[in-house]
Amino acid sequence: MTEQPIKVMVVDDHPMWRDAVARDLGEAGFDVVATAGDGEQAVRRARAAAPDVLVLDLNLPGKPGVQVCKELVGPGSGPRVLVLSASGEHADVLEAVKSGATGYLLKSASTQELQDAVRRTAAGDPVFTPGLAGLVLGEYRRLAAEPAPTPDRPKAPHLTERETEVLRLVAKGLSYKQIAERLVISHRTVQNHVQNTLGKLQLHNRVELVRYAIERGLDEV
Repeated sequence: MTEQPIKVMVVDDHPMWRDAVARDLGEAGFDVVATAGDGEQAVRRARAAAPDVLVLDLNLPGKPGVQVCKELVGPGSGPRVLVLSASGEHADVLEAVKSGATGYLLKSASTQELQDAVRRTAAGDPVFTPGLAGLVLGEYRRLAAEPAPTPDRPKAPHLTERETEVLRLVAKGLSYKQIAERLVISHRTVQNHVQNTLGKLQLHNRVELVRYAIERGLDEV
C-alpha cells in the first residue's frame, strides 16, 4: 500500500521565504496543504486544512507564533508544530516548547535539514537545531527540581513494564526510532506505547511526558 505523503502547512509573514519553503517541501514529496502570513490566518487555515505538521515562524503579525501553537496543539489533537525561526534566543526556544511545539529549527538550517526535521516531527520525535536540545532538557531538569503544587492530579496510574521502559528511554532523549531499535520493536509500537502512557497520565504531549519522567528520576535509571 502506498504511504500517504505528510501534509504540511507553512506559516511565515515574509512571502518570498514562505513560498520558497513551501515550494522546496512540495518538490521533496510533501503535501503542502496551506500557507499563511499571520497568526489569525494560521489558526483558521490550520483548522480547515488539518496538516500533520505546521512549520511555524514565531514573529507573526496579529498573533504571535507561540499563541498559534497554544490554540492549535491540544491533547490528542491538532498538528505537530515545528518552529522555524531566525531567533536562537533561549527564552524563545523554551516558550515555544512549553506552548506545545515538538521541535525548533533555526532558519540557517539547510533544505535537507528542514525536510528531515519535518519527517521526524510528523513521527513525533523532538527535533532541535544542535545545541538547543541540551538547553531544553536542562530546563526540564530545573523545573523538575522545583517543588510544584499538584492539587488536582490523581495518584499516578499503573504503567505496564514495557510502557515504563519506553518512558525511561524517552526521558533520556532517545528518538522513537532509537527506542524501537533498542527494544527490538516497531516504530509504530513505540508510538502506541507513548500515546497510551499520555492517556493514562492525563498529559498532553511529549514535553509534559519528559518532565513527568524526570520528576520521578526515570532518566537516571
